[in-house]
Amino acid sequence: MTAVAERPTATLKAHWIDDWRPEDPGFWNSVGAPIARRNLIFSIFSEHIGFSVWTMWSVLVLFLGPQYGIDPAGKFLLTALPALIGAVLRIPYTFAVARFGGRNWTIVSATLLLVPTILGAFLIEPGVSYSTLLILAGVAGVGGGNFASSMANINAYYPDRLKGWALGINAGGGNLGVAAVQLVGLLVLATAGAGRPGLVAGIYIPLIVLAALGSALFMDNLSQARNEKRGMRDAAREPHTWIMSLLYIGTFGSFIGFGFAFGQVLQVQFADDFSTPVKAAYLTFLGPLLGSLIRPVGGALADRLGGAKVTFWNFVAMAVGAGIVLLASQVRSLPLYLVGFIALFVFSGVGNGSTYKMIPAIFRAKNLGADHEARRLSGAVIGIAGAIGAFGGVLVNLAFRQSFLEYKTADAAYIAFIAFYALCVVVTWAVYLRPSANRLTGV
Repeated sequence: MTAVAERPTATLKAHWIDDWRPEDPGFWNSVGAPIARRNLIFSIFSEHIGFSVWTMWSVLVLFLGPQYGIDPAGKFLLTALPALIGAVLRIPYTFAVARFGGRNWTIVSATLLLVPTILGAFLIEPGVSYSTLLILAGVAGVGGGNFASSMANINAYYPDRLKGWALGINAGGGNLGVAAVQLVGLLVLATAGAGRPGLVAGIYIPLIVLAALGSALFMDNLSQARNEKRGMRDAAREPHTWIMSLLYIGTFGSFIGFGFAFGQVLQVQFADDFSTPVKAAYLTFLGPLLGSLIRPVGGALADRLGGAKVTFWNFVAMAVGAGIVLLASQVRSLPLYLVGFIALFVFSGVGNGSTYKMIPAIFRAKNLGADHEARRLSGAVIGIAGAIGAFGGVLVNLAFRQSFLEYKTADAAYIAFIAFYALCVVVTWAVYLRPSANRLTGV
């Protein structure tokens, strides 16, 4: 009878929704929630595969034995390169949602994943040049862009009260791709041996096809996204954009950087305990798995307690975790080392959820009564922060590389991580928690 009970129209073309009002309770309960849930499910699947392809080289470097002639510094460069390319692509991928529509771009971005997987399936073998491996690793960076477009798309579907949960579930499901590809690598190492790295890439080819088909059949485009193309420009002028990007370097940059580097660090720093790639692979998936699973918890805690408060204490915990890793490295204690590193993965996952919850809360507080403006800016900031945060993964791998080159240990890198987490603690308190007349409420 009323307009809120009617199904959204799709007058532009198939899979386009013209009427989308998630903050309207009647609309959301009768129409919006099922559509949003369906898009969320297929967004998660596609993003999950994207993360696996993006971080595939965290596994593939374990296959590169002496016959490839690559030293540890060279391997860290192979993992830093896809992290860099993925970070750079996140900005245009966020624009693409407004330009082409969330569903349409998910189809394209999923299909692009076939390029690195097909090339990797056939070209990685002894005798391949290092420059070719660098190109293959760089092409895998296309998987890193999927996260930004997926998050910007899902952010538009959900009401503010559910954004922390929805973005946490979406990101956590995608982040699980890091652990999944490492389990795939473990399976290949345990069954086919270290001589078949192409199998790791080949396994993902049919999954990519399924992701593209699922997106085409079951996802939608929101017409309102086409009217928000200036959001990125306006968000770039907002100081909170850069503050949140800094904090996201500390959380997501740590998660993806450690995900890329963990297996290599184990093999280099504890060579006696991890003499073969399969021994390292038995442990490398655990941290990314726990960090991914707990990311929605970070979003839920932020919904309940406030994103800034959760983020503040989370950075304190990350500094402690990095301190444990530094101590374990100095006393050569593998059990303590694993405890500290797993803690870093877990708290990076919590922080990923809480920082992304802060973004819409900040712009809701700054634009009281202007829900559309808050959604427009927060969607753009999610893209910018996602790109800069992913660049943190590059910094982590470069820090490890330089530390091993200069000091033959990773201790200098751990000291740098502790200092950065301390900086994030101070920034979070000073900007979002310190009592003042300008403090934003509800962040």
